[in-house]
Amino acid sequence: MERGRLLTITAVGFLCWAVVVPCKAIESPQYMVVHSESDFDIRLYWDSTWMSASVRDLSFQKATLYGFHRLFQYIQGANLNFSRIAMTAPVLTSIVPGAGPLHSSAYFVRFYLPVKFQDDPPVPLPELNLKPYKWRSHCAAIRKFSGFATDDKIVKEAEKLATSLTRSPWANSTSSESNYAYSIAQYDSPFQVNQSC
Repeated sequence: MERGRLLTITAVGFLCWAVVVPCKAIESPQYMVVHSESDFDIRLYWDSTWMSASVRDLSFQKATLYGFHRLFQYIQGANLNFSRIAMTAPVLTSIVPGAGPLHSSAYFVRFYLPVKFQDDPPVPLPELNLKPYKWRSHCAAIRKFSGFATDDKIVKEAEKLATSLTRSPWANSTSSESNYAYSIAQYDSPFQVNQSC
């Protein structure tokens, strides 16, 4: 089974994603499916702590790469404790509403912290410009897709999720509290095949 991408779309603040269930060998945020349809799920995610990189770029792909590079340095020991942190899934890129080609030029790239570091994450080195992010319990609409998460593809997947939501009981369940349009959660390279899960 190929693992894919998690798409989170928010037209009016409702966190909506597309996700593939990750391998149990890698820690991931905890959730419960509260509603399921053929092309999306509604999940309730529990409180969690992530490390976050703010990136300004016109390209989702470039922003994700740059943000992930900084986060990868952090988990390899570029923190005040010199702690190595196990890789988790997913790496999440949230698109902040704006004026660029994806209606944004600002992104948050986030790394889910393992349970061991949820309450007290190592402090990142200042030059990485990373900050812990508390993700409060919330519902998210999830749409699964595989392959490369390109700028064009994520827009198409977000539109499909938005259309599906308008035809569902969740059509009027959005919140204006979200400060980003949608998010993409990436679990693996699009070429990696999951052999052990």
